[in-house]
Amino acid sequence: MSSRINIKNKKARFEFEFIETYTTGIVLTGTEIKSIRASKASIAESYGVMVNSEIIIRNMYVQEYENGTHYNHETRRDRKLLLNRTELNKIERKIKSKGLTLVPVSLFY
Repeated sequence: MSSRINIKNKKARFEFEFIETYTTGIVLTGTEIKSIRASKASIAESYGVMVNSEIIIRNMYVQEYENGTHYNHETRRDRKLLLNRTELNKIERKIKSKGLTLVPVSLFY
């Protein structure tokens, strides 16, 4: 296993103009972490949405862990991003007023 896991959304740089970037945490389960460590994830088709004043990343693919049992995760479930309240409020205002989109660019461990 590599100690430097870095999964990128290469098309995002060509399809979108970046106004701001944030580094956030993400809420994951144990089997998801093991799959990401094995580089079995993709953020190419994922996007962020505001739900109940929280940012949720949708359509992020994390392959089921091959040694997982019935506790294995869903491959494309919604995952919560971890930001502080002032960042969340700032992003929410920009999304509503300007019609911007949240796009993940990189996933690293």
